[in-house]
Amino acid sequence: MWKAIKSWLGFSENIVLTEEDKMKKFLIVGLGNIGNKYENTRHNIGFKILDHLADSNDITFETVKLGDIATLKVKGRTLILLKPSTFMNLSGKAIKYWLEKEKIPLENLLVITDDLNLPFGSLRLKTKGSDGGHNGLKDTQDKLQTVKYNRFRFGISDEFTKGRQVDYVLGEWTDDENTKLKERLKISAELVKSFALAGVSNTMNQFNGK
Repeated sequence: MWKAIKSWLGFSENIVLTEEDKMKKFLIVGLGNIGNKYENTRHNIGFKILDHLADSNDITFETVKLGDIATLKVKGRTLILLKPSTFMNLSGKAIKYWLEKEKIPLENLLVITDDLNLPFGSLRLKTKGSDGGHNGLKDTQDKLQTVKYNRFRFGISDEFTKGRQVDYVLGEWTDDENTKLKERLKISAELVKSFALAGVSNTMNQFNGK
């Protein structure tokens, strides 16, 4: 019993988790850039969704190696919420480290990212795919050596003029978008919890395109 408890707390590197234990623990990663100037930018929607999850469940983040972490308990599941502090282009480093440290299987990883190819506020969960030119996903793919990992893409649309993509992605939400984000963040939080409770297939069926 004590060995199992120590394993969950990360006190031992030698304990092997049972299959049942593995299915109860998830790593939910929101991609973004650290610093106040990036806080309300479109590129930081991953951070924003995790902040909403934490705030609405009265949990707080603590600064740890390679990021900020909060732990959310939902109906017997443990969701480790991670906001990498590596900046977007090195997101994979933090993801790989915490997957291994917490002994979380790859199928229990969910990476939350912005997506220019989806209309504002659109939600899309996928189990694999290319990086689509997204540097955070590109580094994640490189560090994990696979494209087969779950990613939750939040649409930010492509309402920018030619040559202004970087300014748009790193720009702040408009007043109208901020108003609409309140409802979108609530639904995004429900998607994340459904991923852990109902599984990826059921969650895709329920939330994709919602």
